Amino acid sequence: MSNQLVYEMDAEEGRLPVPEPACATMAWECAGERIEYVASAGHIDVRTDTGKLLGKMFALSYVAAPDARASARPVTFCYNGGPGSASVPINVGGIGPKRVATDGLRHVVAPARMEDNPATLLRVSDLVFLDALGTGYSVVAEGTDPQDMWSVDGDADTFARAIVSWLTRNNRWGSPVYLFGESYGTMRNAVLMRLLSERFVPVTGVIMLSSVFDWAQKMPGSLLGYVGLLPVYATTARHFGRAGAGTDEAAWFDGAMDFAERTYAPMLLRGDRMTPAEKASSARELSEIIGLPAELIERNNLRIDLTTFRSSLLADEGLVTGRFDTRFTTHAPCTSIEVSSPIAGDASSDAIEPAWNAAFRRHLQQIGFAGAPEYPLSNFMKIGITWDRSHEVPGSGMRAAAPNVAYDIAAALKHNPTMRVAVLGGRYDAATPWWNAAHDISNLFLPEDLKRRVELKLYSAGHMAYVDEPTLVELGRDLSAFYR
Repeated sequence: MSNQLVYEMDAEEGRLPVPEPACATMAWECAGERIEYVASAGHIDVRTDTGKLLGKMFALSYVAAPDARASARPVTFCYNGGPGSASVPINVGGIGPKRVATDGLRHVVAPARMEDNPATLLRVSDLVFLDALGTGYSVVAEGTDPQDMWSVDGDADTFARAIVSWLTRNNRWGSPVYLFGESYGTMRNAVLMRLLSERFVPVTGVIMLSSVFDWAQKMPGSLLGYVGLLPVYATTARHFGRAGAGTDEAAWFDGAMDFAERTYAPMLLRGDRMTPAEKASSARELSEIIGLPAELIERNNLRIDLTTFRSSLLADEGLVTGRFDTRFTTHAPCTSIEVSSPIAGDASSDAIEPAWNAAFRRHLQQIGFAGAPEYPLSNFMKIGITWDRSHEVPGSGMRAAAPNVAYDIAAALKHNPTMRVAVLGGRYDAATPWWNAAHDISNLFLPEDLKRRVELKLYSAGHMAYVDEPTLVELGRDLSAFYR
């Protein structure tokens, strides 16, 4: 195939340039096991019911045994979040057949080494990595308002249409269908699994990694937001020797979860009805758990936002902790820059994302896909900032400005009670804290038969759990069991 840019002309839709598709036969080998697969890079037309082109979604697929056996093999559609992120991290960082070799909590040195991923999901399922329209190599058609799809409902609709198109084009309607979303991709998953059920597309399983379901808990000042962050703070403080000396990580985290629910939440509910003595006592108790000075906690009315925690825990060492993985650190920015500022960075992102980007581009060259000069790994400043987070709550006929899409999960399970859901997270994830996801699922009050269809699993890792190699191995083992 030619790898030069081609242009499709349409009198009504205008010009929409995309590179020609490409494919290559490759092999994965690990511990004596070998899988031959076809890697294919190209675009999927996303069209309305009337055939109007909305855009072309970039898809990178890995299909093993591309013959008659493939029709019954599971296929998993995978994506990251943002909103505004391409699917590179979950691919070459996480579950694809090739991954960037990481170096513990250290910054990956360029050029990054690619290796056959010992925990790839390709062992149990074919994989299709999708870039949301406007991210990566996915493009929006001329004459289409991108804001129509840069929204909770519009985004899920485009993914549903792309998935149906891929299944049809590849003759895979006999395959078990799985969805794998990370971060905002879990919010997409929740709406998408319901939408596909309503459109009579059977989904076998859904994997939620580093979940966010209730957007209200992400809003500044949310009491549940503070509650959810406390166990992350506690475990991070233990990691750096600022609290919990001599304790087991899992036990310390579980204890902080219990404290957050039974003690900390009532503290917050009291507000300024606390007496000064009660407030001072509570601050001292919190200090013992999260490692910050009691005076700082008391001054902030027992409410420590993430920026304050990241910049304060290791301030005496001139360090700032990460957000996606709070075990990572970087030098504190100059005093005129806030830690929350984009130019202040996040050590856990800086350590790996440039390596992912370069390795992914090399990987596409090996497949023979020309691509384009720019591949926005993250387009959050353009897409995420303007994202329409309103959502029609299932069965209510009302739109919520800050939705809780966990209700979509419940609705989807009731549509399809044979579906299974895995909710996975990390103790050091301050972007999507574990407590909040567990809280949202526990407040669905599912009947016992549906409750058993949902598994929750926690790891000693951050937001992108697969960066941590011991967790990667554990994750691979757990996912294989989930598919079996």
